[in-house]
Amino acid sequence: MKRIGLTGGIGSGKSTVAGLLQDAGLPLVDADAIARTIMEPGSPVLAEVAQEFGDDLIGPDGTLNRAELARRAFATEEATQRLNAITHPAIRAEAERQFTEHEAAGAQAAVYDMPLLVDLGLHNDMDLTVVVNVDVDERVRRLVSSRGLDEADARARIARQIDDATRLAAADVVIDNNGPVEALAPQVEKVLARIRS
Repeated sequence: MKRIGLTGGIGSGKSTVAGLLQDAGLPLVDADAIARTIMEPGSPVLAEVAQEFGDDLIGPDGTLNRAELARRAFATEEATQRLNAITHPAIRAEAERQFTEHEAAGAQAAVYDMPLLVDLGLHNDMDLTVVVNVDVDERVRRLVSSRGLDEADARARIARQIDDATRLAAADVVIDNNGPVEALAPQVEKVLARIRS
């Protein structure tokens, strides 16, 4: 089974591309969804995060205050690395389990939707790496208008990710998402043709 790595900076429209690939019949392994699942009430990962960043992150109902965790964990590079050391092994293990499940079900290919694919060097484990690319100013505009971030926060989040040049250098295929959403379908079709070949 081919593993298709899909990545892009925050605000690039990666999730839209993932949806189009899913609509075409490819199973999706979604790192963000896994990250939420491993932090569900009572999970060992959540307990470890609370121990590291403060028990007050856990509400009376056992759920995580994600906004406060983000504030603490992304305050410094060192804090971010501490969070990643807890969560990334668990995400990787669950992603691997899902890939194995899709392969056992007879899938010819599966998409790994992973924001940090290149940051973590995971693109080296993929058969094809697809990068969704959008100019920084356009990504800021989208984050402000669709996610309600203020411009400074949007730019700070973009700056915390690896730079576009590094991400693009790892790409086998680049999808340009600077234009209208309608421009994505023909580009996704080219990716599908390459997967099938």
